[in-house]
Amino acid sequence: MTMPNVQLFVDNSNIFISAKDEAFRREGRPARDQVRLQFELLLQLALAGRPLANAFVVGSIPPEQRAVWERLEAATGVRPELYERGQFSGGEQGLDQCLQVHMLRAISDNPVPQVAVLMTGDGAGYDDGVGFHADMERMHGAGWGIEVVSWQRHCRQVLREWATANGAFVPLDDYYESVTFLEGGRRSKPLDLSRRPVSAPRISPAQQAELRAKTEAEAKIQALQEELEALKAKPPRRPEARPSTKGGWAEVGRRPNQALEPSAPLRMRAPLVSRDRWADGRNFAEDGNWRRLQP
Repeated sequence: MTMPNVQLFVDNSNIFISAKDEAFRREGRPARDQVRLQFELLLQLALAGRPLANAFVVGSIPPEQRAVWERLEAATGVRPELYERGQFSGGEQGLDQCLQVHMLRAISDNPVPQVAVLMTGDGAGYDDGVGFHADMERMHGAGWGIEVVSWQRHCRQVLREWATANGAFVPLDDYYESVTFLEGGRRSKPLDLSRRPVSAPRISPAQQAELRAKTEAEAKIQALQEELEALKAKPPRRPEARPSTKGGWAEVGRRPNQALEPSAPLRMRAPLVSRDRWADGRNFAEDGNWRRLQP
């Protein structure tokens, strides 16, 4: 079975800031300043062995992460779009909107649904119909598989619960020791994807309508073919006989030139021998079918 393509959307600053809080909770205050993202394994966690179609990354992108993206481009041929903090006016909010634009474009640019993987913890703006959560719902409505990769404690509850119910929520907490390391200290462990949940694309509403129309058309064609076969198998209709209004019997369905049995006896007229009478002595004026001879 062919694996679906992945469209990856990464809110890098949100993931990194939340990782610092998680490191402080797990390994103490010094770990908060020493923690770094093992971005290569983070990407493997996001893709879960599936092909990458496009990648869009916004936020702070340190040099070591840029090198990871460059290696990914060399290996897959997919060139990610990287947007640094401060690149646009409006700061992080402007970058969030930039990422949302790419999410909406992915729906219109790909008529066949794929899998959208969002790495963030931000569900802001959902009540107003904006923000990452609202756009993920739009993608889900178009038939896309959706996955949210985020820290359990930092992801908004409404986004986390919705992703779990409609696709997959991947808690980074379960992979903390693989996707992070401490600068000058702890190294990252190998990544285990055996328990990593995944989602799959569904048939989009447009595809459902197209499939329904195709099914109905095939059913009509089949019915017409069966009706035609039934007409071919039916024996030819024989002419029927019915009483004539003039007595006797006439056949229904005969050709105009086909001979018929007379429906009433034919009366032979005697030859006309004079201006006023028939040869049998009758006055033709008394006959209903008389005609006057020309002098």
